[in-house]
Amino acid sequence: MPGVSMVDAFRLLGFQHGGWGAALLMAASVTVLLSVLGFALGAVFGGLAAAGRLRNSKVLRFLALGYCTVFRGVPDLLTIYLLYYGGSVALTSLGHSLGGSGFVGVPAFATGTLAIAIISGAYQAEVYRGAYLAIDQGQHDAACALGLNRLQRLRQVIFPQLLRYALPGLGNVWQLVLKDSSLISVIGLVELMRQAQIAAGSTREPFIFYIAAALLYLAIASVTGHAFYRLERKAPWRVRSA
Repeated sequence: MPGVSMVDAFRLLGFQHGGWGAALLMAASVTVLLSVLGFALGAVFGGLAAAGRLRNSKVLRFLALGYCTVFRGVPDLLTIYLLYYGGSVALTSLGHSLGGSGFVGVPAFATGTLAIAIISGAYQAEVYRGAYLAIDQGQHDAACALGLNRLQRLRQVIFPQLLRYALPGLGNVWQLVLKDSSLISVIGLVELMRQAQIAAGSTREPFIFYIAAALLYLAIASVTGHAFYRLERKAPWRVRSA
């Protein structure tokens, strides 16, 4: 590394006094938690939007399509800013109307989770819709012929097959969520990217800490990507046993 010995680099990234290793790992855990919660909540938003797009109601289809179009077309950073500053303005106005004073800010972690959920939900909606449409109509007819009610059809026949078709797309969305989590640093949340910036500024060694952050992101992406791969391998067996 330019101008830095390997001993100094390991010291800066270590866990002893003066090292930033513990702080980076803690920030990486915040990144993982933020991404998991945002992805999970986004699955709810995406599922509702996909159901809306598949309904016969023109109003529901219009609302679901509008949601997907807006949040896939608007820059992710703009969505984060709108939620953070818009939410702060709304809370401040509410506080003033109740007799309070001063500025009320929204929690950065909660805002980041909601922003990631809304953004990823717009992408997950298309994944779920495509997976549902990929299921052969004969599967629906066979489930009805067996006398299964709507909930049984969804749980025993439709959902296992939908998961099989959706998993590859969901794996891609997860990778986008993991990378988008770094954008939450702009509203002050100390996740992995923000912690790397703090360490780089404090030590004036940006190369070391940005490389360390990149390696941690790659490690998280590799482990979680392998998990999705394993799920994809097992999904067809689940469908056959349904």
